[in-house]
Amino acid sequence: MSAVVIIPARYASTRLPGKPLLAETGKPLIQHVVESIRPSRRVQRIVVATDDQRIADAVVAFGGEAVMTRADHPCGTDRIAEAAAKLHLADSDIVVNVQGDEPDMPAACVDKLIELLEGSEPTPPKQSRLQRPDAPMATLATHLPSKQADDPNKVKVVLDGRGRAMYFSRSRIPFDRDKSGKVTYLLHLGIYAYRVGFLKNFAGLPPTPAEQAEKLEQLRALEHGHAIAVAVVDYHGVGIDTPADYAAFVARAGHPGP
Repeated sequence: MSAVVIIPARYASTRLPGKPLLAETGKPLIQHVVESIRPSRRVQRIVVATDDQRIADAVVAFGGEAVMTRADHPCGTDRIAEAAAKLHLADSDIVVNVQGDEPDMPAACVDKLIELLEGSEPTPPKQSRLQRPDAPMATLATHLPSKQADDPNKVKVVLDGRGRAMYFSRSRIPFDRDKSGKVTYLLHLGIYAYRVGFLKNFAGLPPTPAEQAEKLEQLRALEHGHAIAVAVVDYHGVGIDTPADYAAFVARAGHPGP
């Protein structure tokens, strides 16, 4: 079994065209993403999946690996599935989907996802091996302040006792009917890991009602009866969607030297 990170990267972006190639820090954004996860202990390969030759050329220029994919994919998962097929990965291999606009994603988060699917994550106290998540797909969540739980742009997730997702929603879940103030909210982080055999199947599944209502692709897996293992981590980074987001990242990363 091997673990491969595939980073989908498109040139087209409504709010920030050419996002992967923005380079005010002295490096293209896509290079920052690749370098952030290179310290991973469990990843054997990092590949950028793109439909634009300019992005592929930039990746090769900084010593990375790129694979060209079709331009007509409706979502990033389809691009990941095509890239996995081109890389001739075995069904038992693990693919981690890291978004191309997450330059702060810690390598430890990638390792955590791989450990979930490998079954090598240490068993938490008072939890038996039989209670470990057993799923073909995994993702991450982090704690969310209650005052932010009504924001539809912050996707919430509720877990069962085995650490598997029960539901994802843009609404506040679970609902604190008694207004106790004791409810814990979890923010879903947009990073996924799949077993390759499942990924091939998942990319071909038809859209489902809840997925279409919430506009959340991960609900397709749940509605088709597939489990999603979730690990809760202490990571509160944000993706880069707007010029303001990128300006904030440049300020954090620092400007290139003379």
